[in-house]
Amino acid sequence: MKVAILGTGDVGKSLAAGFKKHGHDVKVGHRDPKESYADAAKFCELAVLATPWSGTQNAIKLSDPKNLAGKVVLDVTNPLEFQDGKPPALALGFDDSGGEQVQRWLPQSRVVKCFNIVGHTLMVDPKLPGGPPDMFIAGNDAAAKQTVTRICKDFGWIVVDIGGIDGARLLEPLAMLWVVVGFRLNRWEQAWKLLHE
Repeated sequence: MKVAILGTGDVGKSLAAGFKKHGHDVKVGHRDPKESYADAAKFCELAVLATPWSGTQNAIKLSDPKNLAGKVVLDVTNPLEFQDGKPPALALGFDDSGGEQVQRWLPQSRVVKCFNIVGHTLMVDPKLPGGPPDMFIAGNDAAAKQTVTRICKDFGWIVVDIGGIDGARLLEPLAMLWVVVGFRLNRWEQAWKLLHE
């Protein structure tokens, strides 16, 4: 599959390496005109939105939503606000979410919230003592979620589909809980597991 990684931070780099490792053709979008967001968006069948929240809308604008029309967009973002000396806080919540905002910015794309609840070091082939962790996903398009589910399984995850893109209202606070636990325990190699019979 042709994959665009929109974002060049740790998350984008880890997922780019993971897609390459698993046999996908990857193009990374930059603000640099030589390797632009738009070039990557035109190239891809599936795009990964892996920007800081403060740059997400601009990255979508630079990609040009027309270049992502009809395509699966894997939204890895979390709508975090940062203030000096304070832990991050959610910029959206309760009656809206970053995932829903991304879907509004990309009305012709098939957005799936995924990979936002774990750190970049565990996104691909996570190895934890408790066995494979669970990845919760949310999106409005069933076929897009099937595509993302196959990718997650290839990357070593068990997938739990929690419904429409409004499920991002739950997944983004779950990411905040991951951050709080990480700070409290000073440990970041952790992921969630749903236990059931």
